[in-house]
Amino acid sequence: MELGGLLLDEEGAFSLSGFQEFTFLPRHQQLSERVRKRLYYGWEKDCSLDNLSSPVADIAVELLQKVAPSPIRRLQKKYVSHVSREACISPCSMMLALVYIERLRHRNPEYLQQISSSDLFLISMMVASKYLYDEGEEEEVFNDEWGAAGKVDVQTMNTLEMNFLSAIDWSLYTDPRELFEVLSWLEG
Repeated sequence: MELGGLLLDEEGAFSLSGFQEFTFLPRHQQLSERVRKRLYYGWEKDCSLDNLSSPVADIAVELLQKVAPSPIRRLQKKYVSHVSREACISPCSMMLALVYIERLRHRNPEYLQQISSSDLFLISMMVASKYLYDEGEEEEVFNDEWGAAGKVDVQTMNTLEMNFLSAIDWSLYTDPRELFEVLSWLEG
């Protein structure tokens, strides 16, 4: 579908007819099915994808303990499961957060030495969720809600967010190929 034809009717006037068919990520439906099946969410079409599966939570714990080795507030699976459930972390948020963490490993490893793995998990998931889902109207992502999910106060969340964004140099855009690379890695 051509964008011009999507937005303009036969008379050249602005129209939103057919806008529902427009997808921002090619083959979105196939990606959703792949995530559901491969990341152990099951084969059910109506299964909920609003928290991380147990194997994905295990991967998060292992990876984040390695990249943020501070013994203070060391990430535990119970914490990942709790935050995942309370904040409705999607697998796509997890994949995007892993892209961000990989960027930090290359661009700012000093930051990873200063932050606890629990805080890194919480803030990377929040930033990824904000980037993916916060449209500013109905699907807002609030720091106080994430703070409650992670059992930290809102001022701490605000500080974590600003430090994370500074550390990553506000580089949040991710090419879809990077997400597919992370998905392939997770599947392996």
